[in-house]
Amino acid sequence: MGFIVRKEGTRYSIDHESPFFKTFTERIHFSTEEALTINQVLNSVLDNSPQVRHLREKLSSLYDFNVLARHGVDDHIARNLSVLYKAIQGERVVILREYSSPNSNDVRDRIVEPYLFLAENNEVRCYEISSKQNKTFKLSRMKSVELLDLLWSNKAAHVPFFVDLFHFSGESRYPIKIILGQLATSLLIEEIPSAETQLSLCDDGRHILETDVCSFKGVGRFVMGLYDDIEIVGSPEFKEYMKARVKDLTQKFSE
Repeated sequence: MGFIVRKEGTRYSIDHESPFFKTFTERIHFSTEEALTINQVLNSVLDNSPQVRHLREKLSSLYDFNVLARHGVDDHIARNLSVLYKAIQGERVVILREYSSPNSNDVRDRIVEPYLFLAENNEVRCYEISSKQNKTFKLSRMKSVELLDLLWSNKAAHVPFFVDLFHFSGESRYPIKIILGQLATSLLIEEIPSAETQLSLCDDGRHILETDVCSFKGVGRFVMGLYDDIEIVGSPEFKEYMKARVKDLTQKFSE
């Protein structure tokens, strides 16, 4: 039928190089070599704008991690990323060798079940078997990653982890609804282009943003800076949070 089927561990996937896809995406399709070149360019620039981050994430979701990981920017992180990718695909357990933790101020091995990449693939969300908790680990703090011949046994405990529009992350989400004037709308789209899909136009020309956030801090910073062009509606918890922040700010500058 024109599809190339790949098997990795217990998972099957359709290869993006399949002839079926090429028949109607030939002009916009990138070969692996072309994707690697684009990835090298993106990782060689200092620009960390939302647009560049989006392109990096898009390439990572469309093309083989094992190829894109070897971009030459940091061989240490690339090796860790490649092993972790195999572990997630095959639902395998790994050992994070000599992981350096600033929180506990120690260096030791961690036996974990990795299940989700975060922060442009610089972090990985894992279930740590010894503590029975889901934790986030930075790839740069691992000396190496060892793939074990053990399958996950705690998959039900892998709690979803979310990242909101304002780049705050967490296991919980809170709904907010705000009305933005023209200036606030323009600045939001400039800072966070993906927010445009969650905006709806009001009859008076303003826009409504309805979204879920992992923390009120990110959206709170945005609202605080443009308070005269933003109205909070239908979000009582967020409104109380903002009242408390304004009160704290008033007290701080009145001393």
